[in-house]
Amino acid sequence: MNAPHSEEFLTLQELVTAARLKLAPGPWNYLIGGAETETTLRRNRLALDSIAFRPRVLRDVSRIDTSAAFLGQRLRLPVLLAPIGGLESIVEGGAAAAARGAAQFGVAQMLSSVCQPGLEATAAAADTVRVFQLYVRGDDAWVDDHVRRARDHGYSAFCLTVDVAMYSRRERDLVGRYVKPWRAAAPAGSTFQAGLSWDQVKRYKDKYADQHSLPLILKGIATAEDAEIAVQHGVEVIYVSNHGGRQLDHGLGSMSVLPQIVAAVAGRAEVWVDGGFMRGTDVVKAIALGAKTVGLGRLACLGLAAAGVAGLNRALELLEDEIRTCLGLLGVTAFAELTPQHVTAAPPVSEPGVFSAFPLLGEPPSG
Repeated sequence: MNAPHSEEFLTLQELVTAARLKLAPGPWNYLIGGAETETTLRRNRLALDSIAFRPRVLRDVSRIDTSAAFLGQRLRLPVLLAPIGGLESIVEGGAAAAARGAAQFGVAQMLSSVCQPGLEATAAAADTVRVFQLYVRGDDAWVDDHVRRARDHGYSAFCLTVDVAMYSRRERDLVGRYVKPWRAAAPAGSTFQAGLSWDQVKRYKDKYADQHSLPLILKGIATAEDAEIAVQHGVEVIYVSNHGGRQLDHGLGSMSVLPQIVAAVAGRAEVWVDGGFMRGTDVVKAIALGAKTVGLGRLACLGLAAAGVAGLNRALELLEDEIRTCLGLLGVTAFAELTPQHVTAAPPVSEPGVFSAFPLLGEPPSG
C-alpha cells in the first residue's frame, strides 16, 4: 500500500508548489525570506552548489544504510527538524504536528521556545527524539526553569541560539506589514538575549555538570574561533548556522565555513549544520565534510504546509530516496564511508536562491 501523497508528490518541488497555494502571503514570505538584501540566504545555496562529487565505481552498493547516530540513539536519517518560530502559522498544531511527523518517520525534532503549543504539549504530542532550543527572555532563574522543564519532559539536549543578539530587519515581512504574533511581546525580554555571553555558557556547564545529562548545543556558530571557545567551555554540540540567512546580512554560507569549524573542533564535539539544505545531495555533502547532523528548516515547513504531518513524511521520504541514490552512485553504502575525498570545489551552474535547488520551479511569486 502506497504511503499518503506518494502519487501526488513525486518530487520535492511539487511540495513547494502545494505549500505556496496553501499559505497566505505573510507566512509564506516569513518562511522563504532572509534579512535585508538576502545575501546570506543566497550564499547558503551558493556554498552548497559550489561543491561537486567525486564518485567511486565498481563498489557493491546493493545494500545501503541511510541511518545515523544522534545523541546516542539511532535515526532513520542524519537530519533534525530545525527550530522554527511560529510553526503554528505554517501548519495546524504547530510544533505538535512536526513532532508527530518526526516520530512517524524516525528523525529528531528541535523545538523552538517561540513555537506553540510549547515545551510540555509538544513533548506529549509524540514519542520522538527531541531537543529544546531557547531564546533567552529572562534571568538565570528563568533559564533554569526551562532547563528543568526540558529535562523533566524527555528532551535529549538543551540548545542556546547565539546569533540573535539583535533581531534582524526582514524586509519581506516589513514590506508586507506582516507582524508575527510570537514577536509581539519579544521586545520586553530581548535585552536578555542581547546580554548573552560566554559567562552564561560557563554557568550552564558549571551548574548542571552533575545534576543532569542534557548536553549543551550552541546554535549560530559561524567561525572557527568561536567553535574553539565553545569546545573549551565543554559544549557538546557546535551547531553551524546563520539562521537560514535571516539574521546577519552579507554573511558566508554555512557550508563555506563548515570545513574550518570541523577542523577547529577536531573531534572534541559534534558538529551540526543548517542553512539552505533542500536536497538529499545537500545532506550527503555536509556529512562528507564532517557534519554529524543536518538541520532542515524551510524544507520541513514546506512539507507541513503542503499536507500537514503526511506532507512532512512525504518530504522526508523523498529526501531519503535522494540520499540513498546519491550514496549508491558515490560508491558508498553508509554515511560512515563518506570522506572529504568524495567532494571537490566546483563553480555553480545556476543563480543561487531559496528555491534554486528546484530548477523546474523557480521562485514562485510571493503576492
